[in-house]
Amino acid sequence: MSEQAANRGLILVVEDERSIAELQRLYLIREGFGVHIESTGQGALAAVRTMRPVVIVLDIGLDDMDGTEVCRALRAAEDLTPIVFVTARDDEVDRVVGLEIGGDDYLTKPFSPRELVARIRAVLRRVQAPPPATMTVGSVRLDSSARRVRVDDADVELTPTEFDLLAYLMRRPGQVYSRDQLLSAVWGYPGFGSRTVDVHVAQLRGKLGSASPIRTVRGVGYSVETS
Repeated sequence: MSEQAANRGLILVVEDERSIAELQRLYLIREGFGVHIESTGQGALAAVRTMRPVVIVLDIGLDDMDGTEVCRALRAAEDLTPIVFVTARDDEVDRVVGLEIGGDDYLTKPFSPRELVARIRAVLRRVQAPPPATMTVGSVRLDSSARRVRVDDADVELTPTEFDLLAYLMRRPGQVYSRDQLLSAVWGYPGFGSRTVDVHVAQLRGKLGSASPIRTVRGVGYSVETS
């Protein structure tokens, strides 16, 4: 079921518990979003291809396929639509896996619909508010207008959150940021857990390889070094 995309764009809600999906729909419509609901992973994949949502709210515990499988399929197809995972399982392993495969945020049931709206708005702020036009550190070049990162002559595919984290660090090379500062600046709220930052930094380093300018400042956080 769906509502026409409103002024803030279309949200795809993938949730097999009808009452929860309906509650999410009501709050998101109230905030000016359009909403389309799917109850299966296969339905979600088809909806993403045809509807191009601005954010996907993705339940992990679906009947036909795990939500992490849906995320993997999208990222394998180079679809970087922001994903907010939702799950009834309060397990750090699930949370880390979700972030490692390309999720942008994570909520554990039960949660307030207002919290979900806040997370979605934070994700959209990161995607829609570009940093300075171009920044270069070593062989890493970031183009905010195209949301593109290159190492030497090769493009590096990053999720929206990975891109925004790298851009934030690259704005002030040499500046050391604590995990709490990065959570507040990049994710849009404090206190979600330092593990979130650590996972995304590890993902960035893996994708940038030996060209990664991100260094760990033990006991403090992270910075970008220029040499």
